[in-house]
Amino acid sequence: MQNSPVQTIACLLICCPDRPGIVAGVSVFFFQLGANILDASQHSTDPREGLFFMRMEIQLDIADRAGLEQSFQEKVATPLAMEWQIHYSDQRKKMAIMVSSYDHCLMELLWRWRNDELAVDIPVVISNHTKLEKECTSLDIPFHYLPVDTSNKAAQEQAAIDLLEQHNVDFTVLARYMQILSPRFVGRYPQRIINIHHSFLPAFAGARPYLNAYTRGVKLIGATAHYVTNELDEGPIIEQDVARVSHKHAVDDLVMLGRDIERQVLTRAVKAHIENRVIVHGNKTIVF
Repeated sequence: MQNSPVQTIACLLICCPDRPGIVAGVSVFFFQLGANILDASQHSTDPREGLFFMRMEIQLDIADRAGLEQSFQEKVATPLAMEWQIHYSDQRKKMAIMVSSYDHCLMELLWRWRNDELAVDIPVVISNHTKLEKECTSLDIPFHYLPVDTSNKAAQEQAAIDLLEQHNVDFTVLARYMQILSPRFVGRYPQRIINIHHSFLPAFAGARPYLNAYTRGVKLIGATAHYVTNELDEGPIIEQDVARVSHKHAVDDLVMLGRDIERQVLTRAVKAHIENRVIVHGNKTIVF
């Protein structure tokens, strides 16, 4: 028995060598399926790098998605040497959150999720502290306490991996999770772990970056959201922002402003990932 066609919105992401006819080839393929292109954005690095990037949203009725993807590979992607992926609007992503004791990023994500601003499911929150358990369980989100020290770090990382696999998590957000993930953990989820940190790194690394920034008399503070790689805080950047400060700002002012920026930057990065607006190429991102 064949499946009946189901109307959905597909999001197609493409990276390939730049040449004439790419947009035409993709458009004709979907036109012949009776699909409607709702949105299309593109970027070319030609002549510097000679690469073409595109994000396209297509409304279509399709029963055999595997057949669609195979046909696209044969008719369009292979001839144009494309790297591509396609996502469907009825396949809701599952987002895990890992957090320590700072609550501002977690609470921002939970608030926006509760108000339907983040179209994801949150099947699990993992923490090495118990401080934020009530905030999660009050929303019926399972909270798992995995304390970490030098003697159990590997075992607790494996326990976290087991939870992510058990819940079929699509990506993980480090909402100020104050532990460094091992290369084994990171390598298991390439471009699927998003981190947030203050933009003082590496100049103001350590436990009290805002005090160090105040001591140095900084004029800008900010935050960076990026995909996690084995190079600490060097992964592809998704989103950044800054705020101007002056000698009139005390350390507490910097902390308050910094945490506000961290919340906003992380939310924008997570939203871009959920909406399939990010293409990673090397250590850079194209964010449509």
